[in-house]
Amino acid sequence: MGTIVMAGTAVLVVLGFGNHIYWLAAVAVLFLYMQYGRGASATSSRGGSSSGGGMMPSDYRAYRDRRDKQAKWERRYRRERPFESRRQEREKSK
Repeated sequence: MGTIVMAGTAVLVVLGFGNHIYWLAAVAVLFLYMQYGRGASATSSRGGSSSGGGMMPSDYRAYRDRRDKQAKWERRYRRERPFESRRQEREKSK
């Protein structure tokens, strides 16, 4: 797919020497390919590996970082607002 897009872009650039609208079309093709073409192929390959062996290491690392950051903020909130955190715990246990 990428070679077709690159070949089409090259043709549009060559045609652009006569009409500058083709250069704009080449930029648009590259932009759309970067936004939707490569992203769609990356998510489909990621989905295949996820079903086979769990999460990818970089995804798990990002998840772990988010989880640790959230836990840090929750500990800080409980430390700085003890009465509010106790009230929330009481409401949660009801």
